[in-house]
Amino acid sequence: MKKIGIWLLTISCTLCVSCVDVEEHDDTPVGNFEALWKIVDEHYCFFDYKQQEYGLDWNAVYSKYKVRVNNNMKTTQLFEVCCDMLGELRDGHVNLTSSMNYGRYWAWHEAYPKNFSDTLYRHYMGTDYRISSGLNFRILDDNIGYVYCPTFETAIGEGNLDEMLSYMAFCRGLIIDIRNNGGGNLTVAERLAGRFVQQKTLTGYMQHKTGPGHSDFSEMKAQYLEPSKNLRWNKKVCVLTNRSVFSAANAFAVMMHALPNVTLVGDHTGGGGGMPLNSSLPNGWNVRFSACPLYDKDARHTEFGIAPDVAVNLTAASIAQDKDDIIEKARELLLK
Repeated sequence: MKKIGIWLLTISCTLCVSCVDVEEHDDTPVGNFEALWKIVDEHYCFFDYKQQEYGLDWNAVYSKYKVRVNNNMKTTQLFEVCCDMLGELRDGHVNLTSSMNYGRYWAWHEAYPKNFSDTLYRHYMGTDYRISSGLNFRILDDNIGYVYCPTFETAIGEGNLDEMLSYMAFCRGLIIDIRNNGGGNLTVAERLAGRFVQQKTLTGYMQHKTGPGHSDFSEMKAQYLEPSKNLRWNKKVCVLTNRSVFSAANAFAVMMHALPNVTLVGDHTGGGGGMPLNSSLPNGWNVRFSACPLYDKDARHTEFGIAPDVAVNLTAASIAQDKDDIIEKARELLLK
C-alpha cells in the first residue's frame, strides 16, 4: 500500500506548502479509484456552490462511476473512467496526469466564441512594438496605449513595469489586453494590478478548507491590493477579456474590476476561481483540484468567471475590415 500526500501549489507568495495525510489505498484499479474519489471528496472546495449552480451530487457521481471499475480493467480504461468522473466537477483546475495522458476539462473556453484574432492582433501591434519581459506594447495612432499580456507565467519585474508606464506616460488612456491569458503566477498578476491602485483597496475574499466536510471552511479573509511604491497609472484603463482568461488572469480581472478607473470590455472570463491543490494516487498519477475558493469584492464566487462591464464580441464584418470590435470599443470609451 502507498500513502497519499497532498500539497498546496505555491501560486501566491503569501501561501506556504502544506501536507496532509489521507487514508491508504491499494495500488489496484479499485484502490486508485477509491483514493481519487476520497481525496476530492474531502478537499475539493466547490461542492456546495456547484450543487446550487447545476445540481452536482458527489455521492451520486461515486455510484455512477464505481460500477465501471474492477481490478481486471486496463490502465487506459481506469484513466478514462477517472477523467470522466472528474469532468463532473466542470473545473478547469481539475486535472489527472499520468505518463500516457493528461486529463482535463476545457469546456470553460472551448464551448464559446474565441473573441480574439491573431491576425487582428498583428495588425494593431505592427512590427515595431516594444517587448518588456511578459508585456508587448505600443502607442496607437489616437494616443491610446495598448499593452498585451498573454500569460502570467513569465516573470514581469518592477523595472519592466516602470519602463512600460514611462513610455505610456502621455497617453490619454491605457488598454490592458489579457485575452487568451490562461494564468500563471498570481504574484505577477498582483504586481501588475498594483500599478493601477492609488490606495490599499479591497478586491475580494478567500477561504480555506478546515475539515473533510463539504461545508468545512474558515471565515472569509479579506484580500487587499496594495499600491506599488514605484510608478503608478491614475488615468482611465480598459481591460480586455474573453473566455480564455483563466486562473491568475481571472484573478487579475477581478482585482482590476474593483478599481474605480477601470472598465472591463469584451467577453465573460473563463473563471478558475479556486487555488489548486496537488495530490498523488497509489499508482503515481497526479491529481490537481481546486481547494481554496476566491471571491470578488462583493463576496461572489469567481469560479465560473466574471462578466465584463461592456460586453462586446468580434464580428465578421469588422474582421473583414481589419478591425477588432473589442479594441475599438475600448478606444471609444477611453477617448470620451
